[in-house]
Amino acid sequence: MKRLALSLTLFSLLFTFGCQKAYYAGMEKIGYDKREILADRVENARESQQDAKEQFANALERYRSVVNFDGGDLEDKYNTLNDEYEVSEARAEDVRDRIESVEDVAEALFEEWTEEIQQYTSSKLRRSSQQKLTATKSRYNKLIRAMKKASSKMDPVLAAFKDQVLYLKHNLNAKAIAALEGELGTIRSDVDTLIKEMEKSIAEADAFIKTLE
Repeated sequence: MKRLALSLTLFSLLFTFGCQKAYYAGMEKIGYDKREILADRVENARESQQDAKEQFANALERYRSVVNFDGGDLEDKYNTLNDEYEVSEARAEDVRDRIESVEDVAEALFEEWTEEIQQYTSSKLRRSSQQKLTATKSRYNKLIRAMKKASSKMDPVLAAFKDQVLYLKHNLNAKAIAALEGELGTIRSDVDTLIKEMEKSIAEADAFIKTLE
């Protein structure tokens, strides 16, 4: 895995400029095919979602601590909540980026596989390869749906956190804290839903990676 990570770095410039074909061709020359790259990216996306799940849970706890404010510097409470929001936003963006990277290599893999199936002279082997491609696509589609569903659940949580952070910023007083308390139930419910969807997506990623081993 470390050797793969190093190789990915060596070809990062090609990838940055959108030269996907050159990137994948270069990786294959040093021994890494698209299937292995896909497995690696799915694993990275899984880890990213795990990090996001933990961060959103932490942010909820911070939110609760602000709601339970019983004296002290309100500006400190605002800064704490704002920091959690910014970290949560960064984790969410990383999740989105990882999902896009998975989609990119999957598209390249399936396109190549489809083209190469036509090169078989044996109809038996062609059918077998087509069946494997269909099964892999089916598992992949299930995975990407789960990932995107989980990712979409981050948006309402982030929007709610941002609203509360802004409101607290503009109203550093006890009434603002009371207003935050009124939204705690909704945010808690949204975070709980997000965590459940993240866990489902993580499980799908684990299952998909096993099929590629």
